[in-house]
Amino acid sequence: MTSAAPVAVFERAAVNAQTFIGEVLPGRHPVVLRAQMAHWPSVAASAGGDRAIAEYLSHFAGGKPLDVMIGLPSAKGQFFYADDTLETFNFTRQKVPLDAFVRELLRLSEQNIDEPHALYANSAEAKDHLPGWEADNPMDLPVDNAPARLWIGNQTVVATHYDTSFNVACVVAGRRRFTLFPPDQLANLYVGPLDRTLAGPPTSLVDPEAPDLARYPRFADAQKTMMVAELGPGDAIVIPPLWWHHVRATGRFNVLANYWWDHQSGAAFLALIHAVMSVRDLPVAEKAAFENWYHHLVFSDEAAKAADHLPESARSVLGPASPARTERLRSFLIAMLSR
Repeated sequence: MTSAAPVAVFERAAVNAQTFIGEVLPGRHPVVLRAQMAHWPSVAASAGGDRAIAEYLSHFAGGKPLDVMIGLPSAKGQFFYADDTLETFNFTRQKVPLDAFVRELLRLSEQNIDEPHALYANSAEAKDHLPGWEADNPMDLPVDNAPARLWIGNQTVVATHYDTSFNVACVVAGRRRFTLFPPDQLANLYVGPLDRTLAGPPTSLVDPEAPDLARYPRFADAQKTMMVAELGPGDAIVIPPLWWHHVRATGRFNVLANYWWDHQSGAAFLALIHAVMSVRDLPVAEKAAFENWYHHLVFSDEAAKAADHLPESARSVLGPASPARTERLRSFLIAMLSR
């Protein structure tokens, strides 16, 4: 039995800042913005081919070396765990200067090798590694002054993962295929270790392009929610926090710039890990009692009103969100955890 075809991510033409804030972000669903970055000089350079974009990138040499992931040809570009023990990875890392890395990518591209070593410089903050990039390629959407991060490589595959912040990913060179799943598909994605990850966030163990449904049968339900987006130079995709995404770069020389901002979900994930340590293994009755606490103070629609019966001066850490409350909560947690 074959699965239903995935749904295409909603698309719209390039938007201005007002539309981005008023229409794109509030929906909390992925959106493709066609030609949003078509005006960037880097995108114009990529239209001239791999050598042209390589020469353009070389203008920004002189920063810190890139953190480069290197995979064997046998991995066919997929960065993942080395075996079923999930204890080691199928790639190594090296620090490589930008100009040397760009030359090697161009060499592999022009030699037209079918299955080259997979090379991927990931999450290189522009101001540190490509000084001058941001001035030449300014972000015209309101992303809370998030820094540009560059992702440069050849034919690579990034396993299904999520971000704890909003993400705008902008294709500069090559093509990228994004495969996405909503946050509620967590149980159907068979997530790997939380504390031994490929590059930060936990990843799904299922290859969405060739799923082993005998081993991961619940993924069949995730497939029903799967969305895809095909992006070329100048296109951008907006991915809300906690949406799962798998990314395949298909060109021989690929460049993407992204921006992460609004990182509130990162702290929520840390709280979740602490709850695993301190709540999950309690006796059933105690865990049920704390479930009531979590519902009353966190998840209920009325949680924000849980302290309304108290005088305002006594609401303290249960008061409305504010910088003062955040600092009071932080101090309270530090005091409690220090006991």
